[in-house]
Amino acid sequence: MARNGRPPLGLKLTEAEREDLLARLAAHKGAADEKFRIRIVLALAQGESSSVIAKRLSTTAQTISKWRKRFESFRIAGLSDAPRPGPARRVSDEQVQEVIDRVRQTKPANATHWSVRQMGAAIGVSASTVHRIWRAFALKPHLPDPFELSTDPHFVEKVRDVVGLYMNPPDRAMVLCVDEKSQIQALNRTQPGLPLALGKPATRTRDYKRHGTTSLFAALDVATVKVIGQLKRRHRSAELLQFLNAIDASVPADMEVHLIMDNFGTHKTDAVRAWLVNHSRYRVHFTPTSASWLNLVERFFSTLSEKWIKRGAHASVKDLEKSIHEYLDQHNNDPKPFVWRKSADAIIDADGRTAGKLA
Repeated sequence: MARNGRPPLGLKLTEAEREDLLARLAAHKGAADEKFRIRIVLALAQGESSSVIAKRLSTTAQTISKWRKRFESFRIAGLSDAPRPGPARRVSDEQVQEVIDRVRQTKPANATHWSVRQMGAAIGVSASTVHRIWRAFALKPHLPDPFELSTDPHFVEKVRDVVGLYMNPPDRAMVLCVDEKSQIQALNRTQPGLPLALGKPATRTRDYKRHGTTSLFAALDVATVKVIGQLKRRHRSAELLQFLNAIDASVPADMEVHLIMDNFGTHKTDAVRAWLVNHSRYRVHFTPTSASWLNLVERFFSTLSEKWIKRGAHASVKDLEKSIHEYLDQHNNDPKPFVWRKSADAIIDADGRTAGKLA
């Protein structure tokens, strides 16, 4: 029997190429044009003729031939679109380098850091060009990264000591994080604001009246997250001793107590040392110098400020203190756990990396 035309010539694919093409075709995200070309190649590899493929994929035999030749010449890489010619580059390598060097090594005459407009005017390029260069090289002159390195010679030992109490608390003992939130201001707005409405936020005046300050002495129980709190108008060693006596009255007499405190001066006075000597069941664990963030009660203070004090209005110190007592009662009735997750090794390693950057 006579043949009609030449028999189809199938493409030869390696097993790795076939698996790669099938994976690209099955991917949820991917260019539709590239998937179309993959179907052509896979059909050719199965021995289908160009006319049959063209009819099934609603294209032309010339298109089938084009992508067959591209695949034979460049394999899988040939199925992607070739880069199209664009406008001529208007920023030279020297200008890019100058933008990088200036933002890293210099400051403008009238500011502490460069803006895209100032830099563009200084270099002779547009602000959008400066922005693209900064973004490409991850440069953020407007965004400082705050840090605080402890200079405590016993930093490692103190970190291990404090974090060890959080992650492996002692049996039949209480761990209390003790600190003071001082100078809490009783602020009241000069005029009443408008309440929240549909499409409109609540309002408040920009100016306010000061009505005095108070200080919150707090001891957070690491196990229960309940807080023992006292409000004092002054912030001295005498007030701390009164608070320690309040703690002593609240804790069962047969229980050992571990106090985590920072290095504030009132925590180390002779009177406080004498109190601790006379109360032998107490063990004090100081956080490293300039690392009071290790004290878990700071997390409670942050929540108190953000959720209760910051947007409140208080007509007097007495009004402020009543409000804080109300928050303490609500917190202790339904305490939410603060779980410490960062190990001592992770903290020490992070501190070492920061120190290495500054070296």
